[in-house]
Amino acid sequence: MTKFGQENSTTEFKRQLSDALEKEVVAFLNSAKGGDLYIGVDDDGEVLGVSDVDAQMLAISDRIRNNILPSCLGLYDVYAQEHEGKTVIHVVVTRGTEKPYYLKRYGQSPAGCFTRVGSGVQPMTTGMIDQLYAGRVRHSLRNIPAPTTLKLTFQQLKIYYQEKGFEINDTFLHNLDLYVPDSERLNYASYLLADTNSISIKVAKYAGTDKCDLIENQEYGYCSLLKATHRVLDKLEIENRTLTRITGAAEREQRRLFNARALREALINAIIHNDYTAEVPPLVEIYADRISITSYGGLLSGLSLEECLSGRSMPRNRELMRIFRDMELVEHLGSGMRRILNAYDSSIVHISEHFFELRFPMSSEALALIPEVAESGAESGAESGAESLSKKILHLLRDAALSKSELSSQLGLKSVTGALNRAVNALLEAHWIERTLPDKPQSRLQKYRLTHAGRLGTDASGKQDVVDGGDF
Repeated sequence: MTKFGQENSTTEFKRQLSDALEKEVVAFLNSAKGGDLYIGVDDDGEVLGVSDVDAQMLAISDRIRNNILPSCLGLYDVYAQEHEGKTVIHVVVTRGTEKPYYLKRYGQSPAGCFTRVGSGVQPMTTGMIDQLYAGRVRHSLRNIPAPTTLKLTFQQLKIYYQEKGFEINDTFLHNLDLYVPDSERLNYASYLLADTNSISIKVAKYAGTDKCDLIENQEYGYCSLLKATHRVLDKLEIENRTLTRITGAAEREQRRLFNARALREALINAIIHNDYTAEVPPLVEIYADRISITSYGGLLSGLSLEECLSGRSMPRNRELMRIFRDMELVEHLGSGMRRILNAYDSSIVHISEHFFELRFPMSSEALALIPEVAESGAESGAESGAESLSKKILHLLRDAALSKSELSSQLGLKSVTGALNRAVNALLEAHWIERTLPDKPQSRLQKYRLTHAGRLGTDASGKQDVVDGGDF
């Protein structure tokens, strides 16, 4: 048996693209969990493969987009995958939030509405259709008018699309589902993507491991959500420092404080799945030992924690999902959580009724790499040897804050050398130490002390590594 296993309530195999495509997709959209449709696999799971893959993928996307209502853009994904030397087309369909979905030509009737029963597809009864329609989510971004009477502009959004090679025409906003259905009024999704709005992503930075000492509070927004996303990604890239240790023979060992791809996926997931109808934006919090990324809304109704952790996706805001995929910020439905949990275990996930939070701990391996400062010539003097100058400084600061003169004296130096200045500056830049008088960096009373990250780093590097360097 191949890795595709057997057909079941969430898996369907097709030998080739057929007229039943839309029916299968509608059934998954109307189901409890969505599902996966593989084209190029027979009913027993044997891989047959398909030819002219690009043309078939384009045809599948066009048929789903044009033949199914309500619009399901952002709720499905189509891509090719290789197996046993053959190419299979994988259509991922998430459970829809505006049920019932139906075939456009037959309307919202038993002839057009289908659902998944076991490994098969069955027409829905009139009672089932009425029940789903009564429970339809009406507060989606698509159905809510933009909360402003001012004219919205979309130059930033158009630039992003042009840079990706898309053609901009008069139907651009309509094609992105940025109007309220059956209306010429722009919707809430358009408001989030407009050049100017009132939405911002908050980034707070604290000196310690709690919220007592706020040292930075920034807001990235009041512009297109795409632009705000890129700005916060840039901020996370700056905060995710790379620590280096010279291991000898001009070789360096480098590690970042956090897994960069996991951070990126977490932020994008938070932005896409945030419940903006409550006017609560995503939040990023940077602590001395972790980064927390939180979105409002908790788990979407109908999606269990187990399903979420396994990568089963159900976009809260399908309009945003579609646009972020166009911008290649999202690869496949459900791929983000899988990538996050490939780098971290599920203990980082914290879910309450209204919030979905991911807490990323600093890498202990990275913290063990104390920043190194190159030393050379006569200036190094007593600073050379098995133990680096950086480690010596950190060791001295374990017990008390010291000035540069005090550090110089305890290091056995006659004066404050250039190497000592460079080492202190490197440790400051890496946030391993901090000034006792941060507002007066040139004060003669200035001293330096370990930060929380510095203490974690010296602990992670090990006592033996620090103490037995030769000079203490």
